[in-house]
Amino acid sequence: MEAVRFSNKIQIHSSSFSNTHFGLINFRKTHLGFQPKIQKKWKSLNLSGGGDQRLKKEVFMEKKQRGGFTVKCTAEGIERGMLVGGRSEEREFMVAERFKVVALMACVMCLCNADRVVMSVAIVPLAAKHGWSSAFLGIVQSSFLWGYIFSSVIGGALVDKYGGKKVIAWGAALWSLATLLTPWAANHSTVSLLAIRAFFGLAEGVALPSMNTLLSRWFPCHERATAIGISMGGFHLGNVVGLVLTPLFMTSIGISGPFILFASLGLLWLTTWVSRVTNDPQESNSITKAELRLIQAGKSDSPSSKKGELPPLRLLLSKMPTWAIIFANVTNNWGYFVLLSWMPVYFKTVFNVNLKQAAWFSAVPWGTMAISGYVAGAASDFLIKAGYSLTFVRKVMQSIGFIGPGVALLCLNFAKTPEVASVLITIALSFSAFSQAGFLLNMQDIAPQYAGFLHGISNSAGTLAAIISTIGTGFFVQWLGSFQAFLTLTACLYFVTAIFWNVYATGER
Repeated sequence: MEAVRFSNKIQIHSSSFSNTHFGLINFRKTHLGFQPKIQKKWKSLNLSGGGDQRLKKEVFMEKKQRGGFTVKCTAEGIERGMLVGGRSEEREFMVAERFKVVALMACVMCLCNADRVVMSVAIVPLAAKHGWSSAFLGIVQSSFLWGYIFSSVIGGALVDKYGGKKVIAWGAALWSLATLLTPWAANHSTVSLLAIRAFFGLAEGVALPSMNTLLSRWFPCHERATAIGISMGGFHLGNVVGLVLTPLFMTSIGISGPFILFASLGLLWLTTWVSRVTNDPQESNSITKAELRLIQAGKSDSPSSKKGELPPLRLLLSKMPTWAIIFANVTNNWGYFVLLSWMPVYFKTVFNVNLKQAAWFSAVPWGTMAISGYVAGAASDFLIKAGYSLTFVRKVMQSIGFIGPGVALLCLNFAKTPEVASVLITIALSFSAFSQAGFLLNMQDIAPQYAGFLHGISNSAGTLAAIISTIGTGFFVQWLGSFQAFLTLTACLYFVTAIFWNVYATGER
């Protein structure tokens, strides 16, 4: 956006103005010279620049009590405020409302994953205290998924009907409560622990469908992958936060320390979310007209589902692109939850590192995954803006997201030191983040009006796979005495699904 330079003499060409209403303009002298005092808003104003270039700007005037007024210029969603008259050195900068929404979404996704990870670290001292076997560890780790598998479909349908704001607000309130009650349940009985973890998963199952649907309403198509990348970056940073802070708080306060911390942060986030965010930008009182037009112009028209109307399950399942998304989610969750649930145990078992070191080795890969997820989103949006088809972009991103982790996991079988193992896991998770710009966005491409429901179906299938992989890892380790066989199986699954995706996936509705 070209800078508009003001000089002592301003030449305004009559051809540069269209549909402009001039109000009464009075001039008053100040210590800076003559400055205009404008009493009415100017509507559509075209300012002529140099040569043949012209920038269309909307200028809004707001009078200030101290005698000045604010000029806010908007171009392509970038808003700036400049104080003219009064104190010229002051500046007012406005942040686009959609960026506030994605920032809050990234925060809750961070807490969502941090609450999960607490148990992955706390289970090591709990297992030592209660004498749990490796097989039973897998059952405890998977109990979160027992509730998660049901709430994905139900939560997705609720998001389509009521919007993401309310659904994720209720989810955050309930999973924070479950997090707070987890230490009590663990001390009471294993049955209570399994029940509260299942309830915790039930509440968290609505997070991803809510995120996907809400951001699709708040961001134009060419910014959506970046928005998802930012939110999922917060999600992956939750692993880092949980893995690093949990041992510190357990050492200083006890096992209940990190659970109390993250539950309190969840309730604090909830108070801000409820008062600041709306389901749709058209319902927001804070958004500017220019930003609203930018969002609406960047969306393709799509029919919306009617309230009370059941999603067409038979129609969705009759299409091979739907199955491509389902299989992609299955494979992604299979590998993701193996690494999420077992990494601290892996480093302790294979390399005999202590709990704090295991947490650090496990945390580093998730931090890089947050960065690579943003890179994947930005790259995806860049390719779309450059004119590449959605189908091509989704296939490229998902291929990177599967082939990369598969190769890295095969190499992990030959790691001899925890440092090398951490590097390979970092590579696997960094490439895995490209799936966010693949199947995760593809739901909005092929069925935007039922994206929440489709997300729920695919996520439930993926959750079932995660339960099998989480429990299966424990039995494989107990049976064979190593992680190698299961890592090889996971790598092969990545390769097979990458082929299926490239054959059947599409970006067309």
